[in-house]
Amino acid sequence: MKKLLGCVLTPIFLVVWLLLLYLFHGLQFVALKLFGGPAQQRVVAALCGLLVLSLWLLGTRTRVHFSERLPTDRPIIFVANHQNKLDISGINWFLRRHTPRFVSKIELARGIPSISYNLRHSGAALIDRDDPRQALKEIGRLGKLIEQTRSSAVIFPEGTRSLTGELAPFQTAGVKILLKNAPSAWVVPIYIHDTWTLNRYGSFPMSVGETLSWSVLPAIDPAGKTSDQVAALAEASIRAEREKFLRQAQAA
Repeated sequence: MKKLLGCVLTPIFLVVWLLLLYLFHGLQFVALKLFGGPAQQRVVAALCGLLVLSLWLLGTRTRVHFSERLPTDRPIIFVANHQNKLDISGINWFLRRHTPRFVSKIELARGIPSISYNLRHSGAALIDRDDPRQALKEIGRLGKLIEQTRSSAVIFPEGTRSLTGELAPFQTAGVKILLKNAPSAWVVPIYIHDTWTLNRYGSFPMSVGETLSWSVLPAIDPAGKTSDQVAALAEASIRAEREKFLRQAQAA
């Protein structure tokens, strides 16, 4: 029954999703040309808020939990696991006060309305995964940018999305390059809960009635720590939160 309902609701959701992407592509262009980067980023935040809200069409609820109030007067490196394309919309909306800029594969910078435009014009690090030198150079540039602008970077150190919620080993080179180029940044782990369940049936239909959540975990101050230690602490924090989540789910 749940899968059948998904067959009915998924096309409606996808039409709304595409309309929002095309509409806000034009709005981003106008905002950037007339009012500059900060205006364009506000448009992106509004788009992401509406994309998250549109999940209600699938009967899906979203929530975010902050372990503490994060400062806006220093750069932040958000380190997160990755399960679904909509993880990015949630992070962009819930963390909009910190102007998140993503580490993304370069292929996404073309062909996707709104998303590609934002990646090209927001200062995101667009990396070629077949060219490690280019990738590290781009991530280093992003680190310098967030240090100068007191904004934030978002990196998914698993390197790809998990289709089952299992955590893959973290690749920490990108985190360490960001730390090197943004020495005053805090590192804030994010554990993303079960957004993979939206695609439990594959690309179609999308699942309905799911609960998606993002847990923004306590910040790690790199002062007095090596970059290896900071990266390991971030990974350990995310893994511990996953274990806590699984225990709670089994007890329910």
